[in-house]
Amino acid sequence: MGARKALSYEELRQKKLEENKRKLDELNLSHLSSVLRESTSPKTPPAKQTKRKVPQEGGLVVLRRSDRLANLPQQPRYREVASDIAERPRRSFKSRHLADRVYASDEARLYAQTKAEEVESQLDPKFPTFVKPMLQSHVTGGFWLGLPRHFCTKHLPRKDTMMTLVDENGDEFKSLYLAPKNGLSGGWRGFSIYHELVDGDALVFQLVKPTTFKVYIIRASGYNQI
Repeated sequence: MGARKALSYEELRQKKLEENKRKLDELNLSHLSSVLRESTSPKTPPAKQTKRKVPQEGGLVVLRRSDRLANLPQQPRYREVASDIAERPRRSFKSRHLADRVYASDEARLYAQTKAEEVESQLDPKFPTFVKPMLQSHVTGGFWLGLPRHFCTKHLPRKDTMMTLVDENGDEFKSLYLAPKNGLSGGWRGFSIYHELVDGDALVFQLVKPTTFKVYIIRASGYNQI
């Protein structure tokens, strides 16, 4: 009796399994499960788009146009990628090192100033003049040239002005005159280095125009040639 019941139970269980399998096949759940797995699986991200470089030729770049204008006929426009800035020609002055300073003797300094006063006495008196002995601060380092206050007050502009310095060869140099300080600043360095002025030299300044000096140079080194 017990074996028959057990057999009947096993037959019922097997029959139930077969019925469930049949229902699954009818519903096609295995196919749905496969589709569901595919839909939820992570997708491979698309390849990252790289930014297209703008073609460059001969230092020029073609300007990019919008999609809206891309199909319209138009001449290509260009802009410079990099270009050297053209500079105006400038005088080249060799820098002077402080170690190369020349110190004039008292005799050479007096010689140059005396000769400068002689030159001044021979100039046309209708043009105002003054003699300026050179010191180290005038020809090295700071390159600042203070002018006689009484001369500036009487003859030079009352505001900062660009002055022209003309040497004995007719070459012209620009230098900024600072009225409140009664002296020459920017540009004087170039004049000094170009003419290789040194301590002890003496210069005669002749104001031939309201903003133009004629400059005569007397070298202190001339003393050694006597």
